[in-house]
Amino acid sequence: MTRPLPFTQALRSWMDIAMHRSMRGWIHFAKSSGLSMPQFSIMMQLHHRGACGISDIRDRFEITSAAASQLVEKLVQSGYLERTEDPLDRRARLLNLSARGKKLIEQGVEERHRWMDQLEAVMDPADREQITRALAALTEAARRLEQPVGEHGPA
Repeated sequence: MTRPLPFTQALRSWMDIAMHRSMRGWIHFAKSSGLSMPQFSIMMQLHHRGACGISDIRDRFEITSAAASQLVEKLVQSGYLERTEDPLDRRARLLNLSARGKKLIEQGVEERHRWMDQLEAVMDPADREQITRALAALTEAARRLEQPVGEHGPA
């Protein structure tokens, strides 16, 4: 097996430490708020993807409808989620983050970003500039990979 290129090695090392730190932060924050990771994950899905139904949660997390309903019910009773009528199907209900749920997610994001602020504070300004340019290029390349086939431009 061939060794990865220095770029790949550096990127993998960074991803490993950043993902570990991020996940550790999310787990700690979820536990400190009294939520399980599945409950917190449901709230994050609603934060990133917007309103959805129980079946979407069931499918996304590959759990039974009963398990999804039980997790959601606890979040509704705790005031983190709200059920609203689906405007396209009055028989169906959509789940949304409540104001309390949004506030909790925002606090979690702030907590996670605190580590990045600490990292920035210990870095040399010239290194920060160089990394800023490199991350912008990396982000743009990643966005191009996320575009549907045919939108990448000439092959």
